[in-house]
Amino acid sequence: MKSLEHPLRERLLTLISHFAGRRILVVGDMVADEYISCAPFSIAREAPVMVLRHLSQTITPGGATNPGVNARTLGAEVFLAGVVGDDATGEQLRARLSEYGIHLDGLFTTPDRPTTTKTRILAGDSQHVQQLMLRIDRIDRSELDADHTTRIIGYLREIVPTIDALIISDYENGVIGPTLLETALSLARQHGKIVIADSHGDLARFQGVTALTPNQPEAEATLGMPITDATTLEAGGRRLLDMAHAQAALITRGGEGMSLFPANGQTIHLPAINSGVVVDPTGAGDTVAATFALALTVDATPGASVSPVRLAEAATLANLAAGLVVRHVGCATNTPQELADAVWAHILEDTPTVTAEEAVWE
Repeated sequence: MKSLEHPLRERLLTLISHFAGRRILVVGDMVADEYISCAPFSIAREAPVMVLRHLSQTITPGGATNPGVNARTLGAEVFLAGVVGDDATGEQLRARLSEYGIHLDGLFTTPDRPTTTKTRILAGDSQHVQQLMLRIDRIDRSELDADHTTRIIGYLREIVPTIDALIISDYENGVIGPTLLETALSLARQHGKIVIADSHGDLARFQGVTALTPNQPEAEATLGMPITDATTLEAGGRRLLDMAHAQAALITRGGEGMSLFPANGQTIHLPAINSGVVVDPTGAGDTVAATFALALTVDATPGASVSPVRLAEAATLANLAAGLVVRHVGCATNTPQELADAVWAHILEDTPTVTAEEAVWE
């Protein structure tokens, strides 16, 4: 029989057990990830290029839909706010999201822009692992029109009072404009909600959020400086906090793991759990944002600051969750059982725990 002697392990398993029923709203840029699977066939006669034989074609949720799917798979009740195009891809994306049981009342259809689609062409056969050959993006990056911005804001006014956490997923595709962002942040502050900002753009726009969850290149772009060593990492993380007046910044760093910067605690560095077996990092940042947000909602007090200890626990779970999904091609998700198994596998008897006084590794 497994023992729960380790306090951090016990705490993480408790958090996972309380994910069910948490209410998570994701607002942002909805993306359809299209995968076209092919097999090598021949060399074209008209040019020295490979001819691929079409095998299958699928649409999976990407962009802002991916943290929603991740949260849903972990047991949360999920609501989306954004737009899709009035096209076949938009219909397919809606159908896939409905299969997960995600609420789509805030997902509006616009005839003025296509559904953002990232098409990946994979090639391989029964004797070889499929490899990515080409990616084609279909994106309208113009700012969302006033009518649909107003519709989304109307939905936010209805739904924000009822949720536990808001994830702002900004892929810089035009949905997260100034008016929408200001309204979302204002509503979240008014109702004391946890807010996670996961953005490919300027992180300083997300004033007063609970946490920023950029990857290192995104953090460097906002800071206007490279992160090259421990000194610049520490300086950059603290500067991000000051710029956004956030409670925390969680910077994901690929094979280097993650670094958590709590505003009221010391920096914690989390090593990658499987840096040698990464298959595809696509969507791992969405997994981090969803898992981190869910963990912070458990036993949260509306409007209260999140303690450095809770931030460290949530970051640890997010790190484990990311380590699982990068083992799969495309955007992947975790079940509560898979995440719990990762806790058992990686939180060992000699793993340091977190002190309530200082929130540092002992």
